[in-house]
This record gives sequence, C-alpha cells and structure tokens, in this order.
Amino acid sequence: MQLAGHKSSEGGFGLMEAVAALVILAFFGSGVLVVINRCMAWTAESALRMQAFEVARENMEKLLASDLVKESSEYGDSEKYPDVKWQTDVETFYEPITSRMWVRGVCSAEYEDAAGELQTIELTHWLTNLSKEQLLEIMGREEREKALLAGQLIETIEDAAAYAGVAVETVEQWLDNGMASVEDGSFVKQNLDLYKNAAGSPTIEEKQAQVTSEAELTTQESAQDASSEEEMVNKEEWLDRTDPATGLTNRELEDMSVQELFDLLMQRRK
Repeated sequence: MQLAGHKSSEGGFGLMEAVAALVILAFFGSGVLVVINRCMAWTAESALRMQAFEVARENMEKLLASDLVKESSEYGDSEKYPDVKWQTDVETFYEPITSRMWVRGVCSAEYEDAAGELQTIELTHWLTNLSKEQLLEIMGREEREKALLAGQLIETIEDAAAYAGVAVETVEQWLDNGMASVEDGSFVKQNLDLYKNAAGSPTIEEKQAQVTSEAELTTQESAQDASSEEEMVNKEEWLDRTDPATGLTNRELEDMSVQELFDLLMQRRK
C-alpha cells in the first residue's frame, strides 16, 4: 500500500523534472540554431565574396585585353550580380624606388556583408611604364580636355535656356522628350543645339547619337587633336609654347625630372 501524499519512485518524471528537461533542451536547441544561422550567414557572405571577386576579375581581364588604355574611372552595378558594385580605375603612379612612372589598373568590387558593413575586393595590375614624353602628353591632354569640357558643358538649366534662347520650361520639355545630359547633370551644347534645330522633336536616330558623358566629349576632342597635331611646324616651335596651366614652356617641362613632373601633375589635379 502507498501512503497518500507521497509520489511513487516508479511513476516516471514529475512536473519539475519535465520542466527542467525542456529548459535544458531549449538551451541546447537555441545554441544549435545560432550555429546554423551563423553558418548560413557565412555561406551567403562567402558567395557574395566570390561574386565580387568574379566581377573584379572579369573587369581586369577586359582591361588587359584592351589594345589602348588611358586614365579613366568607371563604375556601376553588376548586371549579373545586383548586390555587387564595381569600379575600374586606370591611373598614373610614381614608383620612387626605381624613379619610374607607371600606368596601373585597379579593378574593385564592393558588397555588404551580413553585418551591413561594406566589403571590397580589389585587384591591381601594373600595365606599363611611362617615359617623360608620355607623361608630358598626359599633362597636355588633360589640359585640352578641361578646356573642351569648360566650353561644351553648361551647369544650370537657366544658363542652358539662355544659351538656346528659349524659356526654362522649354528645356524641361526637351528633357522630358529625351534630351541627354552628362553624369553630373550638366547640359551639353551639342544636345541643346540638336533640340533647338529640331524644334524639340529630333528623330530617334538623332536622340541615340546624343552626347551622354564627358568621355564622349573628350573622345571627339582627341580625334580633332590628332589632325591638328600633324600640322605642327617643328619640334622647336612646340618647345617654345607655354603650357597655360603651369605658365612654363614645354622646354622647361621637358627639363624636369619624372618626380618633378609627377608632383606637378598631382598639384594640377587637386
């Protein structure tokens, strides 16, 4: 016979033992879930890292396969991987140990990790070394490009309307009708001329032929410079010409060391 008020030692777990067991089970279960979540986050981040590396590598391969490169900076979102942003820079670089000037390509890709922090994959390749003459050519080309952009770009819509001889509302209508502007929103005189001459309604072909970036403007200038440089009389005449950005003659620039020319180039870019 079993006395009332006493539980049987053979009746299994009591309520307290069951609650304790559930608490312990929940503790270990939550730990397992944390580990699983971390593994999943690490796997997803590893996949993003590999995607970013793939984008940077493909951009570098395109750069190395190019027949001609020049200083530039391009960026955008990957069409294949929407979470990855890329940037490709071609820049001059002075290497002080050997006192040589180089052109290097830097291809990078960015993504956000599980913590929301920006991570970057960057690939660098030394493309070629530059002679003093090539460095001088870079400085001269940059000055020509600045002059071209200053003469072809209009910053505000009010100035654009004044240039075209129309009201601001008309320029707004042109924009709604597909008139292109460059990256920073500046207006291109060629595009304004196109819409003015077409009474605001150019053809589809004319719209597609619009200038949409500063790079297109500088490309046009390079084509014009190629023919004008052939008309240069002789080397002496060129040496005596004054560089408007520095106030120095080309002869004085040629007498500078590579380090001095590089420092001068960096000062002009500030």
